[in-house]
Amino acid sequence: MKHITSLLVRARVRVRVKFGAWTMPAILLGCLAMAPLYAASARDAWVVQQIKTYNTPFKAQLPQELKTKMDKMALSPFTFYRGTAHVFYEDMKQLGNSKFLNTANSKAWINGDLHLQNVGAFKDANGKVVFDLTDFDESYWGPYVWDIRRMAVSIVLAAKENGMGSNDQQTLVNDFVDAYLSKISDFKGTQNETSETLTTANTKGEVKNTLQASEGQTRSAFLAKYTVVTNAKRSFLTTADLAQLDATGYNSIKSGVANYVASIASGKRYASSFYSVKDIRVKLGSGVGSLGRYRIYVLIEGPSSAHTDDVILQLKQESTSVVSIALPNNMPTEAYGNHDGQRAALSMKAALTNTDVLVGWTTINGAPYLVREKSPFEADFVSTKLSKTADFSDAVKLIGKVVAKAHALADKDYEASLIPDSMDKEIDDTAGTNKSGFKQEVLNFALDYAKQVELDYQSFLKAYKAGTPLY
Repeated sequence: MKHITSLLVRARVRVRVKFGAWTMPAILLGCLAMAPLYAASARDAWVVQQIKTYNTPFKAQLPQELKTKMDKMALSPFTFYRGTAHVFYEDMKQLGNSKFLNTANSKAWINGDLHLQNVGAFKDANGKVVFDLTDFDESYWGPYVWDIRRMAVSIVLAAKENGMGSNDQQTLVNDFVDAYLSKISDFKGTQNETSETLTTANTKGEVKNTLQASEGQTRSAFLAKYTVVTNAKRSFLTTADLAQLDATGYNSIKSGVANYVASIASGKRYASSFYSVKDIRVKLGSGVGSLGRYRIYVLIEGPSSAHTDDVILQLKQESTSVVSIALPNNMPTEAYGNHDGQRAALSMKAALTNTDVLVGWTTINGAPYLVREKSPFEADFVSTKLSKTADFSDAVKLIGKVVAKAHALADKDYEASLIPDSMDKEIDDTAGTNKSGFKQEVLNFALDYAKQVELDYQSFLKAYKAGTPLY
């Protein structure tokens, strides 16, 4: 592993996609005027080039992680879709139009990479187990409909993978959009989004199962999974997916942790001893879209010197949001301190209630990182368990509520100097006045674009099996 970890010291990769001189308003006006979605078509060379162009900047630092990424993307159209959000936003340059946009909700604070694996259960800062969004790497300002579309396409792909036919796929998309619109309407004119959460008390089916799995987690079991106590000292296990660093890399990350503490508001910081570094590892193999970027686990002291309350921080290397591929500069860099780790941290705070107090950001060797606790109480939502349409429907209805809450929260409720409007009002004023039309537009897009994803997947799979360089 030494050749891998030593590269961390030299890692300075920040993906920046450059565009022409269009301004944001011109792009938005162009989106509103563009033609409807074209019919899906094969585009083998283009897809391969897009994948290679996006992933090549990470080749020097973690080539084996990019191989893992390609292996995962080859599993199905759904996992391919998870790994190619950049392709989605290349298409949104041309397909970004919607009848249900206005000036305000064209600049919503969107998640950017909504799909069924980016929701799950965890404990919030108040110790309540909730079901909510779990990934904010691509969060950015853009049309709210792009989040709805991206989730709707993932529902179609996942339902098909689970053996459900076209009618069921359409029903599930409509159920998701119905729940989203209904909750947006409920939030309009209230502040309910600032306190409403999904828990075991108001959920059912696989979402409730996920919450119950989170409630069953313990810190001791979590620490035993990743660490060991030897000679009265806790340290990480060394395994295939927990790689050791050389001394230089270790010290660089340790310095990064010290700088991270300064990113936490002074009123929310713990005593300096809380953040004392005990051990560090590079975490390999996690996720799909983010593979190729560094993910670092840092074991810190926690509330006391006892071994039982140690804390693991996750430092995740960030890069420019893929949403900016379609709308460069729509979220001005000054809004997030010209730091993509800060962008992801602010987005997480904007979209969630009672956010983890350990959320912050840092820079390591020139690269931006989001820092958050690797929670002992996380439980993944597993869409492959949704084998019955009724169960799938229950889940997507609840996910529709989650997305609505995130959009309604991440507006003037969070910071009016960033998003000055009430997004629930702005969305309801456009989509809510013609719900059937909005549902039809989303459904048409989801069905058409899912076909495009399947064709793109075949283009990728052909190149993957042929050994064509993809990074």
